Amino acid sequence: MVWVKKLSADEKLAIAADCERFIADVLKPRLIHGQPNRLDHPLDIFGKWRGSKYGFSARYRSDDGEEFNAPFARLDHVEEHLAETRFDLMWHRHTGTWWRLHSTVTLDEALRLISADSRLQPPL
Repeated sequence: MVWVKKLSADEKLAIAADCERFIADVLKPRLIHGQPNRLDHPLDIFGKWRGSKYGFSARYRSDDGEEFNAPFARLDHVEEHLAETRFDLMWHRHTGTWWRLHSTVTLDEALRLISADSRLQPPL
């Protein structure tokens, strides 16, 4: 038998709030430049939960005017870590696969790593 720690709805809300602050205070000022017609820059950056994974995505506009979302980083909750909430920090490769770059990090560590590592940020 394996004990696991599931995230409660309140924990998910608190994590999402921290991530939204990080997006608004760190990522958007650095990566959104108010140039909506530039095809190589994101229009917006946002995050959302999907099960036990919190994903970061950027919104772009293609040259034909269509908008699309492109994921770039993801926090996968490590349920086997019972002492505190930990995540595997995942990188979205150009092939469409997710690769774990950092294992069992705290939320603060994960956000610091996203801020410092260009692989974990939307491409410009």
